[in-house]
Amino acid sequence: RRAAVVVGLDQYVDQVRHLLRPGTQVRTSGLGDEELRAADAVAQAAAGNAVALLGSGDVGVYAMASPALLQAGEDVEVVGVPGVTAALAAAALLGAPLGHDHVSISLSDLHTPWPVIERRIMAAAAADLVTCFYNPRSKARDWQLGTALDLLRKHRSPQTPVGAVRQAGRPGERIWWAPIADFDPADVDMLTTVIVGSSTTTVVAGRMVTRRGYRWSEDVPNMIE
Repeated sequence: RRAAVVVGLDQYVDQVRHLLRPGTQVRTSGLGDEELRAADAVAQAAAGNAVALLGSGDVGVYAMASPALLQAGEDVEVVGVPGVTAALAAAALLGAPLGHDHVSISLSDLHTPWPVIERRIMAAAAADLVTCFYNPRSKARDWQLGTALDLLRKHRSPQTPVGAVRQAGRPGERIWWAPIADFDPADVDMLTTVIVGSSTTTVVAGRMVTRRGYRWSEDVPNMIE
């Protein structure tokens, strides 16, 4: 609300226009213009303006903080405001799938070559990590999620739960899960976050839960009444 200039992706700015003060300068651009958006925000701040650079979820996770901070010098004061990234929002709706070690991997090969992404998926699969997929599937990229699941199936039981959340916390929210053997990538789009369980992930009362693995749990009374 204190910003004189707001810079962001057009669809994100539209979600907060009602919060902006009259007279706020709004500078929007589309998908693919992230570095230009970051440069614009830094230039506006260097000129002495109070600037809000908008992002969805947490600005430091697959978002605008990285390109902006790469360009901001010591003359630009930066205050990072933490948010709720898609993995955490989806996990809370699915249950507790991130209860133990986990990894996040973007399936978009616009910034990272697919062979690099594939190696990371194979490493996560071999390490038995719960795996959260960002940018899982789009109209132009419709095969990566299926390939990623095939790689994970080599190291997972067919009954390993795979959870998905579309539009977390927004109108049209959808939450579902299926065993990895049956999960259909065609149900997923760019507004969806996909979480694949590990060997210790199970489903209890319809909720995905990854065991924390407390070694002393048998000696401690159950504190949940």
